Amino acid sequence: MSQNPPNLRPDLAPRARLTDTPRHGQPTIGMVSLGCPKALVDSERILTRLRAEGYGISPDYSGADAVIVNTCGFLDSAKAESLDAIGEALKENGRVIVTGCLGAEPDYIREHHPKILAVTGPHQYEQVLDAVHTAVPPDPDPFIDLLPASGVKLTPRHYSYLKISEGCNHKCKFCIIPDMRGRLASRPAHAILREAEKLVESGVKELLVISQDTSAYGLDIKHATDRGHRAHITDLARDLGSLGAWVRLHYVYPYPHVRDLIPLMADPANGVLPYLDIPFQHAHPDVLKRMARPAAAAKTLDEIAAWRATCPDITLRSTFIVGYPGETEAEFQTLLDWLDEAQLDRVGCFQYENVAGARSNALPDHVPDEIKQDRWDRFMQKSQAISEAKLAAKVGQVIDVIVDDIDEDGIATCRTKADAPEIDGNLFIDEATEALSVGDIVRVEVDEAGDYDLWGKRAD
Repeated sequence: MSQNPPNLRPDLAPRARLTDTPRHGQPTIGMVSLGCPKALVDSERILTRLRAEGYGISPDYSGADAVIVNTCGFLDSAKAESLDAIGEALKENGRVIVTGCLGAEPDYIREHHPKILAVTGPHQYEQVLDAVHTAVPPDPDPFIDLLPASGVKLTPRHYSYLKISEGCNHKCKFCIIPDMRGRLASRPAHAILREAEKLVESGVKELLVISQDTSAYGLDIKHATDRGHRAHITDLARDLGSLGAWVRLHYVYPYPHVRDLIPLMADPANGVLPYLDIPFQHAHPDVLKRMARPAAAAKTLDEIAAWRATCPDITLRSTFIVGYPGETEAEFQTLLDWLDEAQLDRVGCFQYENVAGARSNALPDHVPDEIKQDRWDRFMQKSQAISEAKLAAKVGQVIDVIVDDIDEDGIATCRTKADAPEIDGNLFIDEATEALSVGDIVRVEVDEAGDYDLWGKRAD
């Protein structure tokens, strides 16, 4: 059984799962969803709207009257992947509508693929629907075409992404997401809670809270209280944690008020998992300054120590960039030393690359590719050793896991509270799984550990 390898793109969402079966004669739309979990939520919303209008969702090109490609524009390599996906959809189907982050550059897309039907930008749901209506007119049957209460989901039934805001107010030099998705725009807390309640009622066992900047939630609307719910991440987390599902927080910048979340995670009666996904990006103050990052590295180790003092079981996940323009060997060594001291549980890493429109492109002293690769290798070797030691310490513990899959051999692929879907590790159970079902939360005794994954046996 293979273990999880480190991913060069730790921002990626799980592969979209299309399980709908269109009725005979129903107009059908296919969907290719690329990029991050936030884009996957956009795809779900688009398909939910289309499903409500009577469209079927096709799992393959040949069965679709048109295909929507939801693109990513985060990195130049992601843009190339998006162009390839558009080209494949054109070849296999011929009728393609493009949306998403790369859709903010319509001329660039049409230069490569002039035969596409339409291009819209990120979260432009109405424009996507208009393009679909033009290409494939709706033909709903009100007696047959019923929309599930939870809408169309592209993830397994037992977990769901919950987007709480759109956009970002930061101006990091390597990032163009604020240019594509705009400034912070928070959803009302009561609307988020209502969506979460519906998801839990429909069988969702884990809510994955996402945004561009989860810590800043509600700042743009001055943390307004509406219908009894305050738009602040601490209040929102507390409210979500009362619904009976696991609540996992992603993209949390290490602002001082994050420490108010930690007591919620330390309380076993609360559903907020002891897990923080925090994009530190680097540790050397000069690199962070060149990045125009909003956090000060000098204080992060103190914050981490304080979080662990309050919640010893907390899992810390982060992503980093190596080979940023001007990064010296000494600055990179500072990052390695910081990683040694921080002892993060889960780590992803990007090699820096230019993105059209990013201010970092104009910085001097770009790092050669071979040095970036060497630093990435050394970084991942260090983080792997830390991961291996931390997982080895779990052997003999009895922990809760959620079942993600059971294969034809009866081997159950599960996740602990320390593991987010797709991007972190797994725990495997290879015996006595007959009574298990996907979505079950069960007690397991850990009896083996690898670099990134665990193995265990039923303890209940």
